[in-house]
Order: sequence, then structure tokens, then C-alpha cells
Amino acid sequence: MKKEIIIPKGSTPEVIKARKQIIGDFYAKWNATHPDKQIWNKSLNAYIHVKFQSINETKGHAAISYESTLAVFHLTKILENATIAEKWTPKSKDKNQRPYSRMLLMRWKNYRLIVGFQKSKGEYVQYYVGSI
Repeated sequence: MKKEIIIPKGSTPEVIKARKQIIGDFYAKWNATHPDKQIWNKSLNAYIHVKFQSINETKGHAAISYESTLAVFHLTKILENATIAEKWTPKSKDKNQRPYSRMLLMRWKNYRLIVGFQKSKGEYVQYYVGSI
């Protein structure tokens, strides 16, 4: 029997901390069932890789909102089906975006996915996933 996950609502520091833990636990299970840590995206015709930074960025930002925390539970479908909505050059002063030569905003249903392209490795990397 599957254990139901209760995601707390609200915006107190305690609630956000609890949601960060829930997101971290989700990614731990996701990584265990996806040992290659990548999903083929139909629109890009390429794999989107999930890395340590993907998890950190998502935990830090998605935990702020209940809806974005819920979005994380649709990670595989979002990675598979999201389509490009915008492209931009990464912020040069943002150390987390430095490894990327371009950033993509992708959307699927009511979800958004930010992907960075690492030119040095030729890889698309999940940067953030959340709700629109």
C-alpha cells in the first residue's frame, strides 16, 4: 500500500522547510527509479538530465509555493512533454546559471520547466520545475 504524502499549505518558514524535505525525498526516490537521471524530451529531441543543481534549485524555489511543490510530483511527465516557450542568455552574475550557454523556459499543461544548455557537454539540464 502506498503511503499518502501530505503537503502542508501556508508560507511560514516551518512549512517551507517541510516542503523542501518532501521535494528532496521525492527526488531521492525518483533518482533510485531513474539511475541514468535523464528523460527524453519529445520537443527537444534530446535527453534532459537531472543533476544535483536541478534538485537544489527546485527545492529552493518550488518549496515556496504549495502549487509548485505539487508540480514536482509530475517531474517525469513534465520532462517528457514540455515544449519551448522562451529562450534567453543566462544571467552572467548568477553563479548557478554560469555553466549554461542558454536557458529555455518550457511549458506543459500548468507547469513550467527551466532548462539550461551546457555547451561544453552538449547537454540539457533541468534547472527548475514548478507551476505556472
